[in-house]
Amino acid sequence: MEEVKSENQGTGVEESAAAGGAAGETDPPADQAEIADPAGQLAALAAERDRLAQENADLNDRLLRRQAEFDNFRKRAERERYEMVEYAAMEAVKAILPIADDFERALKSECADKEYARGMEMIEQRLQESLKKLGLEPVEALGKKFDPNLHHAVSKMQSEEHEEEEIVEEYQKGYRFKERLLRPAMVKVAVRP
Repeated sequence: MEEVKSENQGTGVEESAAAGGAAGETDPPADQAEIADPAGQLAALAAERDRLAQENADLNDRLLRRQAEFDNFRKRAERERYEMVEYAAMEAVKAILPIADDFERALKSECADKEYARGMEMIEQRLQESLKKLGLEPVEALGKKFDPNLHHAVSKMQSEEHEEEEIVEEYQKGYRFKERLLRPAMVKVAVRP
């Protein structure tokens, strides 16, 4: 029996030596591995910090761009709404312009009945006052230098007594509506021979 014990004891020692040797050969715990390579850990943390800083900068940039886009959209919508309200009467005034032209032509013609002519003048005057209150202003033409942004040249006249490109005759009045050109004046322009 003693022989059996010695064999078991020998194996026990060998087992514990083998276990001890195996424990010495395994990797140290995770905490010991991180402590063992502080430079690698510092580099990993710096890389993570840089990545997060870049991600933060990208998100801030996107946020600022979205805010700017929203502000631009809000301003554009507000401007369009203002213009719509401001220039809502423009189409109605444009439709009335031929009537104003007819009144002007009627007043230029001779009329035997002075009371009738006076009544037409009063109606035309009230019409012009009402249109002016809405924002209609006539474009100055006679005696002015031709401006293609305000005038439409229908004909030219060779003249030495007038300056080059001076407007010598107005066929149809031009109008602005609240600083916007509604209709250009149709004019005759002087040119040098």
